[in-house]
Amino acid sequence: VCCYVLRLFWLAAVLMLLANAGAASDIDPYKILGVSRHASQAEIKRAYKQLAREWHPDKNKSPGAQDMFIKITKSYEILSNEERRANYDRFGETDENQHRSQAQQGFRHFHESFFFDQTFFHFRQSTRDFADSKHMLHYEQYMNEIVPESFRRPYLIKVTSEWCFSCIHIEPIWKETVLELEALGVGIGVVDIGFEKRLRSLLGAHRPPSILGLVNGRVTSFHRGVVRENLRQFVESLLPQTLVEKVNDNNYLRFLNGWREENKPSVLLFDAAPIVPLLYKLTAFAYRDFVRFGYVEQGHSDTAHVLQQFSINAYAPTLLLFKENPEKPADVIQSRGMKRQLLDEFVSNNRFLLVPRLVNQKFFDELCPVKQFHRRRKYCVLLITGEDEALVSVNAAFYDFASSNSKEVLRFAYVYQSQQKPLCDTFLSKEELSPPQVIILERRSSTGKVLYRTVTGGWNGSDEDKHRLHKQLELLQKDPAYLNYDAMLPELNNELASIFLVQWLNSAYDYLSQMYFDILHSNWREMMPIISLIFSALFILFGTVIVQLTLSCFPSSQLSKNFVEVTELTDMTYTSSLVQLKPGHINVVLVLTDASRHVLLKKFAKEVYSFSMSQTIHYSFLNVDKHRKWMDLLLAMALGTRHSDMELNEGTSSHEPDYTGYVLALNGHKKYLCLFRPVHVDDKEDSSRSSDEDARAPRAGVKTRSKGSSRRQTSSTPHVCSKLERLSLWMERLMEGSLPRHYVPSWPDLEALQK
Repeated sequence: VCCYVLRLFWLAAVLMLLANAGAASDIDPYKILGVSRHASQAEIKRAYKQLAREWHPDKNKSPGAQDMFIKITKSYEILSNEERRANYDRFGETDENQHRSQAQQGFRHFHESFFFDQTFFHFRQSTRDFADSKHMLHYEQYMNEIVPESFRRPYLIKVTSEWCFSCIHIEPIWKETVLELEALGVGIGVVDIGFEKRLRSLLGAHRPPSILGLVNGRVTSFHRGVVRENLRQFVESLLPQTLVEKVNDNNYLRFLNGWREENKPSVLLFDAAPIVPLLYKLTAFAYRDFVRFGYVEQGHSDTAHVLQQFSINAYAPTLLLFKENPEKPADVIQSRGMKRQLLDEFVSNNRFLLVPRLVNQKFFDELCPVKQFHRRRKYCVLLITGEDEALVSVNAAFYDFASSNSKEVLRFAYVYQSQQKPLCDTFLSKEELSPPQVIILERRSSTGKVLYRTVTGGWNGSDEDKHRLHKQLELLQKDPAYLNYDAMLPELNNELASIFLVQWLNSAYDYLSQMYFDILHSNWREMMPIISLIFSALFILFGTVIVQLTLSCFPSSQLSKNFVEVTELTDMTYTSSLVQLKPGHINVVLVLTDASRHVLLKKFAKEVYSFSMSQTIHYSFLNVDKHRKWMDLLLAMALGTRHSDMELNEGTSSHEPDYTGYVLALNGHKKYLCLFRPVHVDDKEDSSRSSDEDARAPRAGVKTRSKGSSRRQTSSTPHVCSKLERLSLWMERLMEGSLPRHYVPSWPDLEALQK
């Protein structure tokens, strides 16, 4: 009978697990709203509003708009509620499978209350508290989610095991601490070392119970008595000591004017507490890369003037946010009981200056995000200027224009040409302009591709310049195709990065301090991860210095990032590169000559670089001096009689047309090709679009001799380069599948035609 009871019990447990697995949600709220798993409530709310406007059935008449709108609403309901969001992150539970989860919990409660006489079955009751299950950590989750998240908020991790009876004594205090700290924004984790052996070794936790802290990917052990106040102080000690600056009457003007050097808005908290609240410190830690934080103690004798200056009400905590104007706050909130969600939304919506300076790539990515949907376009209005005193009035006029033309779709910024020369040269060299200039741009891909337009007439800050810029922004709102140039932007220099050696010395000091602390409280077994980490850091320090010195000995041309693998199409590679090409794969072939080989290959690699990440596109080149017969036969088969007419219209010889600069997209499996005809230098409109790089190329002529015709001079190097001027746009149409296709019955035999 006992055996049958046990079998029925395990069968019921398996059925419930299968039911729970089948109840997995068929929607991912993060993907639907287009936000990351670490997005703040302000970012989630902003994404929801934009998508709701776009997919509302009253405005969007597409067939699937109503279903999409329902998914967007459900996704926001899940992610806007912290408890439901945590359940989804841990278990994937949404409204569709919540009732099944509750049924499973009911089954578990039944199992826990079902009593067997331990003297008969010799069973021991597990000591794990089920409330810890939603905070359970696994090795992959810890490495992929918790460690990156620890750079935005600290984590408090409890180490336990299934049969840890000592863990029972700390459970009441742990529960109270979790309820308090989790509401403030502290991450909570629980590790069962009986099941997570890899995570146990990584954390250096070998005996339960123990409590660890995680900040910036670094683990710190808690060694004091498990008391609620001690745990709170432990979390506070994990945070950097310079997060919040104490502000008074003597230094508040210096603090508010610090936006010029640090390029960040400033937030001041006015409160009566003598110490900075932990909630405010946690918020400062999360947004330290974008905002500066200060604290003013109300009631102190040194803060009377600043309280009077901004008319602060002493009955409730007050937050003031300042941007470029230190005399007037840009935003303010006042509340007796401030919540973390309120602070996140307040700071996130104001994390940029009105006209910030582009100082690194991360800042640029946040300020000018890549376009995701047609109705979510973001345009950046960028002023390229300098640091000279003569340009102060010019920069101030740009700030005045931005102040009076702030819109959701527009982001204003400026950049110093001396600090970001590669970026500025990309915009200015096309038309040979000099700063100050205003550029309107839209980012199209995370790899650096942008569409842009230079505001005509430059920028001197006059009323005429403001009127001209305002008119062009209005035209851009009506017609997004108004941006007429495209470019690949280089990665921005990090102007705020400290000296490499100073960074590592600071890191070494932190870890040496941690090692000294652990010597007093830990045994050698617990210290080994820290000692290993210190020696690894020192090894990386000296290794990186050696690598940098080694790399500095090589010319920059050997370290170029714009690398595209281009193979020559010969009789040896013909079969594998074309005839037996896999279904769905395309070989893009550049046609060149011996004289134009170096110039065209360089231009070809530059034009197709942004598409080189595709696994289905291959790149080759064909030397027409060797394989002219194959080229003639292929175009005759694909274009028929149109081929000869086309070449006659180009003004070339009907016997030997000039194929230099042609590009063929060959689909070996389906036997068709797409043809790119080069830009003709005789066309004034097209020749005027040659890049500045081509214009700076040497003007040396290259001579060729046509068979059966007289000797003639070929185009100069800039003219040869200009043949591929529009190749990137043609590649975009190729990826979209909108190019005309010319089919051939079979591919010509390259080896036979060569003989």
